[in-house]
Amino acid sequence: MEKNGNNRKLRVCVATCNRADYSKLAPIMFGIKTEPEFFELDVVVLGSHLIDDYGNTYRMIEQDDFDINTRLHTIVRGEDEAAMVESVGLALVKLPDVLNRLKPDIMIVHGDRFDALALATSAALMNIRILHIEGGEVSGTIDDSIRHAITKLAHYHVCCTRSAEQHLISMCEDHDRILLAGCPSYDKLLSAKNKDYMSIIRMWLGDDVKCKDYIVALQHPVTTDIKHSIKMFELTLDALISFNKRTLVLFPNIDAGSKEMVRVMRKKGIEHHPNFRAVKHVPFDQFIQLVAHAGCMIGNSSCGVREVGAFGTPVINLGTRQIGRETGENVLHVRDADTQDKILQALHLQFGKQYPCSKIYGDGNAVPRILKFLKSIDLQEPLQKKFCFPPVKESISQDIDHILETLSALAVDLGGTNLRVAIVSMKGEIVKKYTQFNPKTYEERINLILQMCVEAATEAVKLNCRILGVGISTGGRVNPQEGIVLHSTKLIQEWNSVDLRTPLSDTLHLPVWVDNDGNCAAMAERKFGQGKGQENFVTLITGTGIGGGIIHQHELIHGSSFCAAELGHLVVSLDGPDCSCGSHGCIEAYASGMALQREAKKLHDEDLLLVEGMSVPKDEAVGALHLIQAAKLGNAKAQSILRTAGTALGLGVVNILHTMNPSLVILSGVLASHYIHIVKDVIRQQALSSVQDVDVVVSDLADPALLGAASMVLDYTTRRIH
Repeated sequence: MEKNGNNRKLRVCVATCNRADYSKLAPIMFGIKTEPEFFELDVVVLGSHLIDDYGNTYRMIEQDDFDINTRLHTIVRGEDEAAMVESVGLALVKLPDVLNRLKPDIMIVHGDRFDALALATSAALMNIRILHIEGGEVSGTIDDSIRHAITKLAHYHVCCTRSAEQHLISMCEDHDRILLAGCPSYDKLLSAKNKDYMSIIRMWLGDDVKCKDYIVALQHPVTTDIKHSIKMFELTLDALISFNKRTLVLFPNIDAGSKEMVRVMRKKGIEHHPNFRAVKHVPFDQFIQLVAHAGCMIGNSSCGVREVGAFGTPVINLGTRQIGRETGENVLHVRDADTQDKILQALHLQFGKQYPCSKIYGDGNAVPRILKFLKSIDLQEPLQKKFCFPPVKESISQDIDHILETLSALAVDLGGTNLRVAIVSMKGEIVKKYTQFNPKTYEERINLILQMCVEAATEAVKLNCRILGVGISTGGRVNPQEGIVLHSTKLIQEWNSVDLRTPLSDTLHLPVWVDNDGNCAAMAERKFGQGKGQENFVTLITGTGIGGGIIHQHELIHGSSFCAAELGHLVVSLDGPDCSCGSHGCIEAYASGMALQREAKKLHDEDLLLVEGMSVPKDEAVGALHLIQAAKLGNAKAQSILRTAGTALGLGVVNILHTMNPSLVILSGVLASHYIHIVKDVIRQQALSSVQDVDVVVSDLADPALLGAASMVLDYTTRRIH
């Protein structure tokens, strides 16, 4: 002990209050025990360790072959706020005699429990040096206040993360008395390799349970909002019952509100439910194996946001109890829930995933660092603390509400005229949109797509949008499985046999989906529009061309050669006008924007288009909108053309009704509102009576192509398949 100037062994008192803090203190106690030439160890046990209802967990300390010097019964039963205060008072009454008898040089106190506050208060007032484990962390509820109060009483600090170290410094603690060691429990976690873990799983959950196919639930009351935390626990149990997976439920700790939580468990029959195993305590070594191989852990225990990250097990953290903890990407927060639906949604998102193992809280070498730190303590130094005032480094974590707001997709719409890219949120909001003219050559077009997507992805970071992938809507026949445009429409040149997925995925390092613009419009309606919740419906796009998409039993129909829903090429007349597809009499040859433009030019060339109150500038091409304007102003020939176009479209819809028998037809695109009444008239005149009551509506989506492209990304990247 020459290093610290002490000429005798350092007498260390480790006081443990409950099963949770013992899991952190035990590795240090084992380390101290292995160096008897430097240390003398005294063990004091108090708190819920000594209560039968909480498993009499002092026995695991005895099983670890530690001599318990003192057992202090300090818990006043009642499990309410007053009982917690009385328990602290009882501990303060009993501890001075123990500390006078043991006369430790230093007391090791862990965490943020009310029992630990009594320990730190007693030691500080009796001029005993205090080493506080896990100070500087931020969580929620009264635990934060207790933890920081112990920090102010403690003389030395062992913290687990860089942020915790910075918090301690910002709380005026002397940097020289702070050790960034990592969490002691990680020394055991990162070396825990039990090949016989299945026997542990079967012992606690049953012989028929498989690895990664069960849940571990551990939820404690929140003492600053007991009523709400009990409601959250009730919703959690409802969600777990609905989720229908084998679940190991551990009883809550002894905080105020725990009695009510146990009542909720019994009211719902959890202890007798075939899918649940309710237990008071699991030995830490076995608990490690259970959470390491679980499909998910749920609750509000610090174990979930700290230790479980070492295994990459998915975690759902409920409520505010751990609100400020640093977490790995395996943790999904559900801050608040009015119904079980949000918790159930989180279970579907998390269950069965495997995340990278996180070492935020330790690298497996905490105990050697702590022992070295203990040896360096100079007992000749004065107890008076020094102070400084550095800045605070904030931590950031995941939140399910935050995720639902910011999860976004890059949507690309390749039209005949324009190329558009947009950032689209989970709720279908177009956060930002970029528009350029669509180049005529393949090389220029693909370069512009990449440039616009990179620009949008960069901007998304500034807008706090997390891009999940890229969805592309394009005209023509598309193989969505390979992300290849097989054959394009004549509107987009040099666009056959084009692999869109590979260059975008390689550039952006994101998954990419590609589909036909008609299919995208149908998917947009299914997720964001009037098709939401509809099992069978058809979307018809009335734009430059005529396209569509078919949703059958909630799924999009692509067809055997990806040619389904080419609704614009349904033939409605054997001797109709020529179509761009090479045939004639198609709906597109009558009702598309190109067809109306053709008819408008004919009228204009014959000086039969313009009527009073209407003009066309010389430098402006005549188009479909001029024909519509003329019809509105009373041009009989224009009205006749629109009526013929609408009738052709209506006959196509009748064919669709007779073939697919959908419950809904949605007309989309700029011409939809001009056709809707004519289409309904044709249905009344031509359709079978059994389908005449089918709803035909105009889409209320402003950008179906972009929203449909986005929906491919948002649906695929957030859906869970069981």
